[in-house]
Amino acid sequence: MDVNITEEQQVEQIKAWWKENGKAVVLGAVIGLGGLYGWRYYQGEVQAAKEQASDAYTQVINRLESGSADAVADVQAFISAHESSQYSVLAALQLAKAQVTQGELDAAAEQLSWAIGNTQDAAILPIAQTRLARIYAEQQKFDQAMAELDKVTAESWQAKVAELRGDMLLQKGDAVAAREAYVQAQQLGASPALKIKLDDLAQ
Repeated sequence: MDVNITEEQQVEQIKAWWKENGKAVVLGAVIGLGGLYGWRYYQGEVQAAKEQASDAYTQVINRLESGSADAVADVQAFISAHESSQYSVLAALQLAKAQVTQGELDAAAEQLSWAIGNTQDAAILPIAQTRLARIYAEQQKFDQAMAELDKVTAESWQAKVAELRGDMLLQKGDAVAAREAYVQAQQLGASPALKIKLDDLAQ
């Protein structure tokens, strides 16, 4: 703005600029504020949905643990309704655990397979994979059990995986390979039961 023009001329220039650009300024402010409030609203809705899923998860798992007649159907309905949430994966793990207790190994394997396919959580995935491997071993499907154990890549799980592999090989009747797996597990990190297992094989 020219410093030599009069105050009245400055006012006129400001009016002219506002007339030309005012709508864009107001519109920009409205859009900006709208976006801010829209984002906050969205975040609030996401948080509310998480809290609702958490409450619903707690309710269906409590019913499952209490042995309610409709509990299995309730958990399955919860999983279907919250497929995009990790609560559905946790629910599938709990349902599979209950099904194993009832001797429903095929149903439990199906739940665990679904959980594995629907999570990338590094804390959950190895749990589901090793549980599924145990079920396959219980069903005498040793090749599938070993293949499932091979999928567990987390470093912190390798000792446990080696020990489980030893258990399965022993169950299969291969004591030599089982001992090798136990020795590997011992090198990676011994469990309280591992020494007993090795001592038993040495006898």
